[in-house]
Amino acid sequence: MVGTLILIWLGICLLLFLVRTHRAKDFPPGPMALPFFGNLLHLNLENPIADLDKLSARYGKVFSLFFGGRPAVILNGTKAMREALVTKATDFAGRPNEVLLSHLTKGKGVIMADYGPGWREHRRFALTTLRNFGLGKQSMEQRILGETQHVVAVLETNMGQSVDPQTLFHNASCDIICSIMFGARYDYDHEFFQAMIKMMSDNSKIANGPWGMIYDTMPLLRALPLPFQNPLKAYTSIKHHVSDIIEQHRASRTPNQPRDVIDSYLDQMEKRMSEEGSVFDEDQMVVMLLDLLFAGTDTTSNTLRFTVLYLMAHTEVQERCHQEIELALEAKEHVTFDDRHKMPYMQAVIQEAQRFSSTLPLSVYHSTTKDTQLMGYRIPKGTLVIPNLSSVLYEEGEWKFPYEFNPENFLNDQGELVKLEAFMPFSVGPRMCLGEALARMELFLILVTLLRKFQFVWPEDAGTPDFTPIFGLTQAPKPYRVIVHPRESREV
Repeated sequence: MVGTLILIWLGICLLLFLVRTHRAKDFPPGPMALPFFGNLLHLNLENPIADLDKLSARYGKVFSLFFGGRPAVILNGTKAMREALVTKATDFAGRPNEVLLSHLTKGKGVIMADYGPGWREHRRFALTTLRNFGLGKQSMEQRILGETQHVVAVLETNMGQSVDPQTLFHNASCDIICSIMFGARYDYDHEFFQAMIKMMSDNSKIANGPWGMIYDTMPLLRALPLPFQNPLKAYTSIKHHVSDIIEQHRASRTPNQPRDVIDSYLDQMEKRMSEEGSVFDEDQMVVMLLDLLFAGTDTTSNTLRFTVLYLMAHTEVQERCHQEIELALEAKEHVTFDDRHKMPYMQAVIQEAQRFSSTLPLSVYHSTTKDTQLMGYRIPKGTLVIPNLSSVLYEEGEWKFPYEFNPENFLNDQGELVKLEAFMPFSVGPRMCLGEALARMELFLILVTLLRKFQFVWPEDAGTPDFTPIFGLTQAPKPYRVIVHPRESREV
């Protein structure tokens, strides 16, 4: 009797699953889903990009997969990406509420907040506050250049020796955004500072990695002591530390004279105290600060590491960068962001490193805010949408050399920098990465400063450079070491 009941129960579950995973005729096509797993077994969970490309070749630029019983639409190629995220931006601007990242943030902050008035107000606040503290101005340049000198000091101390750039670039990128958020930079060996960096790195690997996909696909496993519990605990711990910093600011601040982002947010909270249902509160502030921390650290530091790796493998590109830097700066003591207009090749190298590394391969997951259509398919409200940005950054027909690192992808026959529609390393539309403007400034100023002073050399005993990335929410290069040699000093 018990066995019969179990069989009946399993049969009902299977029937319900088959009903849920049945694709309507006007829904994007895709492979048949397996019971309970959906299409999880169709993907290499260590890095699903190649599998997504194969599925796109079979089913088209817009196809669907099932994560368990939940459908997801995968966007591939420039045309589909722009139609969804630019032309129909509002329709595709939502965020899913049943994935690991949304559970980490509880839908607060900016990155994982769902589309609506609260998200708009916080994004506007974040961008305005970053500009108020110097983004795009000389004061931000000085902040970045000042932090770069700490990197220079470490490299000069280790001249001629092999150095692991991973921690160094993470430290520098994180300290720049910390100085804006918290009003002070941290020593690189500070315990809380290193805990923040480790939390961001670990969460990035988990979020779109195998355990993250299992978490998103199989809700029944979420309570078990599996590896996806680690980012949840680390994130909670860092939130407590940030709350302590906010309390210290609350006790020492002068209203309407903000020293940093925290003070600015506290001012905003006071201004809106009388508003019924104000979206500005301390829980929102803590998550928004961690959003800014992630947006300003992980993609930048990983792009710096990828760029140095590519430059060591392509010594002729590194030498051409150095020559252009010397010619453009001449006797100037420091580079400025405006100097980029005199360095088209350097800009092309940075953009090519962003393209080739594809540090944000699947962007951040979207969801539809209403029933909509895309390239002839009907997409219901609340559908999970995954933009495959790598498919755009490597798209044949959009690039001269789609599968190789080559700065000529961004230069015309006259050696001038060209703007390309398919270049979207930070995504596009209203939900594009908050840290784009800061990242562009950091990448240029840091790389020009370092390439002016140093030559980066691949260690002879390190084998062949491996460009295969470590997949995650943000991709990172495999660990490597670099030998630093001094350039001839120029009298100023």
